[in-house]
Amino acid sequence: MGQKTNPIGNRLGIVRGWDSHWFADKDYAAKVVEDEKIRRYLKIRVDKGGIARIVIERTLKRVTITIHTSRPGIIIGSKGENVDRIREELRKLTKKGIQINIVEIRKPELNATIVGETIARQIEARINFRKAIKTAIQSTMRAGADGIKVRASGRLNGSDMARSEEYKEGRSPLHTFRSDIDYAIVEAQTVYGKIGLKVWICRGEILKKIDLFPTPATNKRDRRGGGRKGGGGRRRNKS
Repeated sequence: MGQKTNPIGNRLGIVRGWDSHWFADKDYAAKVVEDEKIRRYLKIRVDKGGIARIVIERTLKRVTITIHTSRPGIIIGSKGENVDRIREELRKLTKKGIQINIVEIRKPELNATIVGETIARQIEARINFRKAIKTAIQSTMRAGADGIKVRASGRLNGSDMARSEEYKEGRSPLHTFRSDIDYAIVEAQTVYGKIGLKVWICRGEILKKIDLFPTPATNKRDRRGGGRKGGGGRRRNKS
């Protein structure tokens, strides 16, 4: 089971919360599609922004987007000009009021998405995949992780036949629900095809009760304010 189930989805409601917080009745499907459009747009729009997670909350007329990133300066831009442009573009895309909060990731070495993208960018720059993976593993373990596992699949080093190789260090117990396992799938586009990367990072165990639906604090860098407005029930939807 541990090898076949998404470690994040497997822990929803236990040690991990949902990435979409909202309630919908008849237009549920349309909002799920809109959430996916927002996430795809932000990933493409800020390709080098180090975006690790995008949390979307909705009220009747407003969409609150919380971006967890390792490089907030790129998203905010000079004097907040870039984030203002992104807000206006998202307003045109969704036809709703948009509020953007930026949350900085203090230790990007412990985030599976950022680690995977770092390895992918190095592979695209024609650095040997083994060297890129082992360097990332060392950085993650130095940052305080309990364990890390990286699996690379595809035409590694341009070989004629696709294969998979796995490198790991420390412990990553996929069956232990209290273990805080971060997981990501990243692709590297090379001249000889795509290289798929799967990254598991064990950040320890969570033994205390946690808030699965935290309200984002007001972000001082977003000059229009933060926090969630409105009330009502919410349906949790994992995107």
